[in-house]
Amino acid sequence: METYTARLDPLCLCFAGLIKHPSIFLTSQLSAIAGHGFASITLTYFVLDGWLCDWFWPIFFFCSVIPSCIDLGTAVVTNEHQHLTQTHDYKAGWSFYLVLAGVVTTLGSSLPVGFNIGVVNTPAELIQQFCYESLRERFNIDLDATWMNILWSSIVSIFIVGGCTGSILGSVLADKLGRKNATIVTSILSLAGALMFVLCRTANSVEMLILGRLLVGLSGGLTTSIVPMYLTELAPPSLTGAMGVACPMGVNVGVLVGQVMGLKYLLGKPNDWPYLLSVYALLVIICLPVLFILPESPKYLYVVRKNEAESLRELSRVRGVSPSLLTEELDELREEVRSNNDTDRYTMWAALKDRRLLLPLLLVCTSQAGQQTSGINAVFYYSQTIFRQAGLSRENAQFATIGCGAINVCTAVIMVYLLPRTGRRPLLLGSMFGATIILALLAAAMRFIDAVSWMPYAAMIAVLSYVLVYGFGLGPIPYFIASEIFEIAPRGAGMAWGSLANWGGNFLVGQFFQTMRDYIGAYSFLVFSALTAALTVFHKLYFPETRGKTPTQVTELCSNGLRSRPLAVTNRNV
Repeated sequence: METYTARLDPLCLCFAGLIKHPSIFLTSQLSAIAGHGFASITLTYFVLDGWLCDWFWPIFFFCSVIPSCIDLGTAVVTNEHQHLTQTHDYKAGWSFYLVLAGVVTTLGSSLPVGFNIGVVNTPAELIQQFCYESLRERFNIDLDATWMNILWSSIVSIFIVGGCTGSILGSVLADKLGRKNATIVTSILSLAGALMFVLCRTANSVEMLILGRLLVGLSGGLTTSIVPMYLTELAPPSLTGAMGVACPMGVNVGVLVGQVMGLKYLLGKPNDWPYLLSVYALLVIICLPVLFILPESPKYLYVVRKNEAESLRELSRVRGVSPSLLTEELDELREEVRSNNDTDRYTMWAALKDRRLLLPLLLVCTSQAGQQTSGINAVFYYSQTIFRQAGLSRENAQFATIGCGAINVCTAVIMVYLLPRTGRRPLLLGSMFGATIILALLAAAMRFIDAVSWMPYAAMIAVLSYVLVYGFGLGPIPYFIASEIFEIAPRGAGMAWGSLANWGGNFLVGQFFQTMRDYIGAYSFLVFSALTAALTVFHKLYFPETRGKTPTQVTELCSNGLRSRPLAVTNRNV
């Protein structure tokens, strides 16, 4: 009898399912596309009576295409998984609820974070004009250029303040409410922010705009702290990397979608900016009800809540198999409970005081902060200028910048395939080293961009190369690596510290990049290169290979702080 396992690649699984079970298309998929498409048409042309007729394609995309893809993926995985688990050689892999959790949290939680990062720059002048007219009409205040810049900086930076606050609260909510319920809270906050964006112009309220930015920032901080932890705790050990990259992939897609939706052909028209800021809410509305039916993290229930019966029920549900086949995973959970019997809950402060967690915290926080201090936002900021100097028109330069975002998304998709097969350490170190070299080359190209005719093209190649190298390690891995380094009890605190470091790095770059650029110009990229080089050296010395190891094993390797020698132990591959 032919032997199957459930360790299948998502794309291969979908293709195999379509070939073997074409009836999927004839039933659920056609009905889903037809139903969602009819809903889109009804909403735009009948219910709204043409009011949003220009929105037809955006609404059709969010309400028809994406839900249909979800239906396809879940239908294929369910059908194939039922066949796979009928054999006696079951090995934990992709399942219906695992794929559903990855898709729903990526589209409904992570994508809005990236969307709110990338969308605000396109309508900046329109929003500033609204703020100027609102304050003049309501308070008879005429803002000069200086005060308008201060107001606009506040609107932009309040998002990061919310992100930092959400990162701090993430540990508390994840342990108090559970991973799933905390994720639901992030979606509710995201919807509240979208409501503020939609209503702020009607209410003529700058305060509502600022509150909306604060709420989506708070949601973003909670999301980057909680969602990677939730997904990696649902996944079997062989798929933690693939599930961990789902959150950064969603963020990257969100940034790209925000840039695309800001095009004048879609929602880039002068009167559409409130809808541009809030259109992500369509995805949140679609995904939020599904969150309620997802399983809670079995590891959280077992280790933090001490509820073995509920943990086993949820583990059986997420794996899609009988509890009798899960003895190996249960033994691993019991071992982790024994290793954490001295501490039931870890606050962020308690994690900071634990000497055993010093090196894990340093690794997580430096990688998360280094993701920002490597200058990714500065590179995107300069990209349009570089593309213009290379001879592209303003419109084509905008498309080229969108192309950079597309490269980021493509690398994230490839990482879903690579991470289960390749160690985290070579990918992360290779990405850091490559970014160090390319940033130095970009600084040189920018310094002599007007001196040599071909230098703008060299700068353009450097930008595209940097985005590509960044996406293969430095971009996705820091988001989830805490879930592979920290045991379950201190994991919430570790993820919170990492998320706070990420948002803090974002804040520092945003605050000082403009000043640094004014003083030293292109040499700013040498500063980013130096910081990334230091990050590379530190991780070369201390970052252990986590693939094939349990968090308990990794914690033990790093338990002696900076005196630890985690590389002295031979890595064990899965």
